[in-house]
Amino acid sequence: MSRYPEPENKTDFSIHPDTKIASLSLTVSNLEEQIAFYEQMLGFQLLSREAKQARLGIGSRELIHLVEEPDPKRYQRVTGLYHFAILLPNRRELARSMARLFSAQYPNSPTDHILTKTTYLDDPEGNGIELYAESPEDGAWFMDENSFYARRSDGSLSNGREALDLDELFSHLKKDEEMDLPISQETRIGHMHIHVRNIAEAVDFYHGVLGFDVMGKSAAMRAAFLSAGGYHHHIGLNIWQGEGAPGPPPGALGLRHFSIGLPDQSALDAVIARVDAAGIPANQVDNGLLLADPSQNGVLLINKKS
Repeated sequence: MSRYPEPENKTDFSIHPDTKIASLSLTVSNLEEQIAFYEQMLGFQLLSREAKQARLGIGSRELIHLVEEPDPKRYQRVTGLYHFAILLPNRRELARSMARLFSAQYPNSPTDHILTKTTYLDDPEGNGIELYAESPEDGAWFMDENSFYARRSDGSLSNGREALDLDELFSHLKKDEEMDLPISQETRIGHMHIHVRNIAEAVDFYHGVLGFDVMGKSAAMRAAFLSAGGYHHHIGLNIWQGEGAPGPPPGALGLRHFSIGLPDQSALDAVIARVDAAGIPANQVDNGLLLADPSQNGVLLINKKS
């Protein structure tokens, strides 16, 4: 069985296979409370703090940038963040992260997608988060025009949204496991799942311009998954806020932008050339090229080595 689903038809250009989601930036209303959540509940380290901004991550790697704005509001029926997904290196680290949440009685929803083991939660300001570990040895998922489903390694079918076996997951913990240690050094942002105004338009941007491969589209689910290098998905798209949903007003709570990390300058330049050729407005910033997708979700293209 393939480790991941096979991509659909490709364009003449594919983004470099080592491309990853590098980080994300959020507008928040209470910086202190958000820092406390990401440090205490998820185990991130505070890397820097200046005025109304904070950067959190692991070691020297920034994963989350928080920017406090005066009186921001949470808007409904707009594009933006559905959830960002934190990828842990194995089931033991996922179990440790989930045990921390359970110990604090923090609400979360453990789910077995067969291909991944996961739990979903919101931060204190309503930003959706997925914590997950890969489990391709258990099977794979598939998406077609009519459905999303999973096939276990024994060939049996699943809806891909089963209750997670917590006894099995927590069996990976040692008896003297320390739950308050920082999150694993191997942790990274696994994928972004965003609300868009139109699936075909968004696919044209992320696939046709940036070069991510389409791993699955479903009219019934009103969603699509795209990736680099054959991964199950680095970017999830949905129209669950409504077809034609507008972008959030300036200063709204939630996603400012997410960073797509290319492995070197040559790979970055290749994508920038396609953005330029498509006539998409963009701004050069200190660490890359900042632009917006057609649904006004901010995208920052960066060289991970710079």
